[in-house]
Amino acid sequence: MADPRGFLTHGRKTPTRRPVPVRLRDWREVYEPFPVGVLRAQASRCMDCGIPFCNRGCPLGNLIPDWNDLVYRDQWREAIDRLHATNNFPEFTGRLCPAPCEGSCVLGVNQDPVTIKQVEVEVIDRAWRENWIKPVVASSRSGKSVGIVGSGPAGLAAAQQLTRSGHDVVVYERADRVGGLLRYGIPEFKMEKRFLDRRLSQMEAEGTVFRTGVDVGVDLAVETLRAQHDAIVLAMGATAWRDLPVPGRDLNGIYQAMEFLPLANRVQEGDFETPDIVATERDVIIIGGGDTGADCLGTSHRQGARSVHQFEIMAQPPDRRPDTNPWPTWPMTHRVSSAHEEGGERVFSVNTKEFVDDGNGGVAAIRFEEVTTEFVDGRPTFVPVEGTEQELPAQLVFLALGFVGPERAGLIDDLGVELDERGNVSRDENFQSSVDGVFVAGDVGRGQSLIVWAIAEGRSAAANVDTFLNGSSLLPAPIAPTDTPIR
Repeated sequence: MADPRGFLTHGRKTPTRRPVPVRLRDWREVYEPFPVGVLRAQASRCMDCGIPFCNRGCPLGNLIPDWNDLVYRDQWREAIDRLHATNNFPEFTGRLCPAPCEGSCVLGVNQDPVTIKQVEVEVIDRAWRENWIKPVVASSRSGKSVGIVGSGPAGLAAAQQLTRSGHDVVVYERADRVGGLLRYGIPEFKMEKRFLDRRLSQMEAEGTVFRTGVDVGVDLAVETLRAQHDAIVLAMGATAWRDLPVPGRDLNGIYQAMEFLPLANRVQEGDFETPDIVATERDVIIIGGGDTGADCLGTSHRQGARSVHQFEIMAQPPDRRPDTNPWPTWPMTHRVSSAHEEGGERVFSVNTKEFVDDGNGGVAAIRFEEVTTEFVDGRPTFVPVEGTEQELPAQLVFLALGFVGPERAGLIDDLGVELDERGNVSRDENFQSSVDGVFVAGDVGRGQSLIVWAIAEGRSAAANVDTFLNGSSLLPAPIAPTDTPIR
């Protein structure tokens, strides 16, 4: 335990965000540096709670009280060892995870929880600065080969674990660069890609091979993939986006979020100066109130949009936990991200009825109405409020409505793997699909979820692949496919 009175002495503090007018002029991450003295005080708030629910709140089973205590005691080298024991990529989770661990922190029962996520990212960033992170090269080779399809967090976690176990691992990525949504779905202001690149360099030094520009099932036949490898891991994510079939959907100027965000990231990669889809001097409406919608919001601000509205069909969440949402479940409360802080208007409890034509085949406005939420058998239904129909100008619309599962054409269809009732690739208790030797990790099997679930599934799938190839494994398997979050 850290300071036994730390939670009584110190209140919760998080990093200061750079001033909005300053950060809108660049694509750098939005936070100011966090003083080490303040961080140690924050780590000291971790209390002797007896049962650390934060460990269970995190799918990775992160040893959170351990590294909080070590940071408080200024034992940073030991802290990164504890952190890496359960998490391959804390520099990703420390920036991108919504921190379900904090939602289940015992201190959060009646106070603000420990700033777990900030301690995590400061530990890993210091470890990189101090040059403590080195390639971990296997002492012997197994002679077995594993092909991993997809280079998002699940695929990368599985690849690193299996490479370190001595297997020959090849990661196939259909994009031109490695990283999946980490590369092209997450804006630079949330995670600068230098953090991804340095981790990939470590993985390459360990022996992982990356093959980009390979769409398995199109550029590489499934039969060839299987012939080249002793085991396959499917980690392509859930990339089949949800659409909005209302009148006017075929008008120009209406795009999926994942048609827009990768272009902005490619500008930062130096591929071109101006993207084909740009919000400059346009009225933008984003349909979808989640993180992807917020990413579109922040990107639109930086591109100089004239106005931005973000629509959400659900009602605005409360500022504090309702009685029906008790600790340690994830608090479904109203949050203001850095992008929301930068401007725009969030509009709750509205449903889009129609996209209005500008007379030339482009979108000119959105017609929408207010709705109330009613629950039938525990599921929300949305009832229009009579007389509330309105119209807002929009020359650019982004659909940020989430994903309905993996794309089936090509690899999944050709493999012949079974799907579950939601259209995801089904797997047994060993993360193996219905096809022998083909394993499943991340959103392709779970459905759209959090980065920590993806990494946890990648680690667990790797342990099962290792057992499949060697008969046993010493790799940790933090979760089973049937695990459900307490968020």
